[in-house]
Amino acid sequence: MWGYNDYVPVAQKRANAQVALAKLRKKKPDINPVIINGTKIAKTWWGNAWNKNLQSYADFANRIGRGSAYVKNGYVLDLQIETGYVTAVVAGSRSKPYNIKITIDALSRSSWERITTLCGRSIANIDQLLQGKFPEELTTLFTQRGEGLFPSPREIKFSCDCPDWAYMCKHVAATLYGIGARFDEDPTLFFKLRNIEIEALLKRTIAEKMDSMLKNSGKKTKRVLLDADISELFGI
Repeated sequence: MWGYNDYVPVAQKRANAQVALAKLRKKKPDINPVIINGTKIAKTWWGNAWNKNLQSYADFANRIGRGSAYVKNGYVLDLQIETGYVTAVVAGSRSKPYNIKITIDALSRSSWERITTLCGRSIANIDQLLQGKFPEELTTLFTQRGEGLFPSPREIKFSCDCPDWAYMCKHVAATLYGIGARFDEDPTLFFKLRNIEIEALLKRTIAEKMDSMLKNSGKKTKRVLLDADISELFGI
């Protein structure tokens, strides 16, 4: 049993997390724990922007900080990002870890139209996104409060099987931070979570560029680009 009513040194907390991780890995070899190296949860634009967005809302600001130490100490034993939802296993005050599920509402049609318009203006923008970089001209698209592609609290639903009846328990808060850390490793997971079709953006952008080039040269062509061609070109 893990007791946190009394002070427990950070080193001991991390050791406890490693024990819990080893036990879980025996049952689920394919787990994907969140590993934080250093004192910062996120280091890239993606992870920092995700976390700052959550912290900017009053609904979350007073609660999400509870999960900071949990994720830093390795309590997020497993985190899986799927289309529209995230599942996680987080260690807590008992020997058996807790199960968390976070769902994100689908993008509205207007949001989808905005991203296809802004991203579609330049193949370079999309290529940079896929490489983990961030084109400055797209900052507002992602971060605009209440209208950006990062979700607002009303678009996020979560559950945890722990006995904490608080609006947001520490295990959910740790998972939310863990999502930001995962975006540091692979920014394309953001598009997967929000169900944004990168391949559709590429098709539209490349087709428009080809039409423009051929129009200027006085030629015509069909706007067709195979999925295999896109995958080979951008490595997705």
